[in-house]
Order: sequence, then structure tokens, then C-alpha cells
Amino acid sequence: MPDRLRVACVQLSSTDSKAENIERAEGLVARAAATGADLVVLPEKWTGIGPPTLMRSLAESLEDGETVEAMSGWARAHGITLVGGSIVERREGHDKLSNTCVVFDPQGEIQAVYRKIHMFDVEVGGQVYRESETEEPGDATVTTEVDGWKLGLTVCYDLRFPELYRVLAVEGAELVTVPAAFTLFTGKDHWELLLRARAVENQCYVVAANQWGSFADGKAAYGRSLIADPWGIVLAEAPDEDCVISAELDSGRMEDIRRRLPSLANRQPAAYGSPTGV
Repeated sequence: MPDRLRVACVQLSSTDSKAENIERAEGLVARAAATGADLVVLPEKWTGIGPPTLMRSLAESLEDGETVEAMSGWARAHGITLVGGSIVERREGHDKLSNTCVVFDPQGEIQAVYRKIHMFDVEVGGQVYRESETEEPGDATVTTEVDGWKLGLTVCYDLRFPELYRVLAVEGAELVTVPAAFTLFTGKDHWELLLRARAVENQCYVVAANQWGSFADGKAAYGRSLIADPWGIVLAEAPDEDCVISAELDSGRMEDIRRRLPSLANRQPAAYGSPTGV
């Protein structure tokens, strides 16, 4: 694989207008591509986030959705691999929606599709979140490739499940993307901590594009989109505004860390007794 990979995160605060969000995201993706990025990552539910009625109105299929068409065009126009954050997907034969991350190759073709596995059903900061009211969990891990680098796909709340990241690492992931709308209440204490931990324990790069600002019913996202290296060093972090951050990933540094501190190689799966075999 190439020694270097330039990555960029788009951070925005979505409104309840899909058209407005698409227009704003288009400009930010162009800014990200202008950094020389090979890979650009959008946040979770960047087309809009809010109560169930809003989410249902924003839902679309992958076959003929306007957001999918827009992202395909951006990837093709800029010659980038685009991790399209996540959108709310409507699927034939499914009563509930999916929280879906679509990856587009530089020709604008769909390269991979990951449906968020872990539903955000919590009570934090005096707010109740019930993602499972409108959405169903995915049932499969997904890896793909970008310029020879193995890429693992996750979304937001997945970050709290280290076994998922270990599976991706065992499957060969050298970087993992985390589109998110991580809450302000939990983000101030857990966002950076968890991202850096996932990078350190799996000796991979973590590229996390978050929403920021208020979005509905007094709820708010933390922002501070972040790129961390396999040693847990923060390579780039976003301020509290619509913006783009970028960094260059170095495969040599990752390989050196894995050689000198071979925690992945030293695993003993037979001794763990895990029902998942991880």
C-alpha cells in the first residue's frame, strides 16, 4: 500500500432541511478535497437529525436517493473516496429504517455499505434517545480498501463497543472511520478518550467526523472532529464550527508501532473464552 494517505473530516451542524444540508456539505467536501485528501469523511446523519417524524421524512433508498446521487457526484468530481457519514435509509421489505454509511470510490460508484450495528438507546444529560424507535440494527461488520489501505467502518455509538473495533483490526483494518453525532453531554468526557483508546488498543488510525451544535429538543452534538494515530496522538482536531480538518497518515509509523509493541500479534484468542471467538 502507499506509505501516505491524506484524510479529511467534514464537521457541520445539520438543520432540518435536507436540501440546505446537501448544499452546505457540497462546499465543505470541496474544501476537504482541496486539502489534497484521498479520503473524505462526513458526519452521522448530516442530512438532518431530530425526532422520528423528521427522520422518516429524510429517509431514502440507496437506489434512487437524492443524497446518494449527490455524494456519488462529489466523489467523482473530486476524484476522492468518500465515506458518506450516514444517512437514514429506507429498504424495501423492512418496517424500520437503517442508519447507513455508504462509501463511494473516486468514480462515484458505491464501494461499500455499512449499517450501524449498535442502536443509541440511552438516557443521558436529562435527555432520552431511542434510536430503535425508528431504526433497526445492522448485522455485519464491513471493511473495504482505499488506495491499498484497509478501512473499517463504524458509526457513532459503535465507538463504545471495543469488540467491534477488535474484529475490524483482526480483519486487517489500518484505519477506522467514525461518522458521529456524539452528544455534547457525553462528548465532553468520553469522545476523545474513546477515540484515542480505540486507536491505541488496535494500533490503527481513527478518523472521526462529528456533528456539532444544537439540533432538536434541547439536544446537541459535541463536535471536535478528530484524527488520531496508532499511538493515540491527536493529529488534528476541529473547533466548534462548520469546518474541515485533515492529516496525513503514515503506514511506516503504524508498522513501527506494531513491531515494537506487538499487542495485536501477542493476542491469545484461545484463552479468552469469548462466545464470539474474538
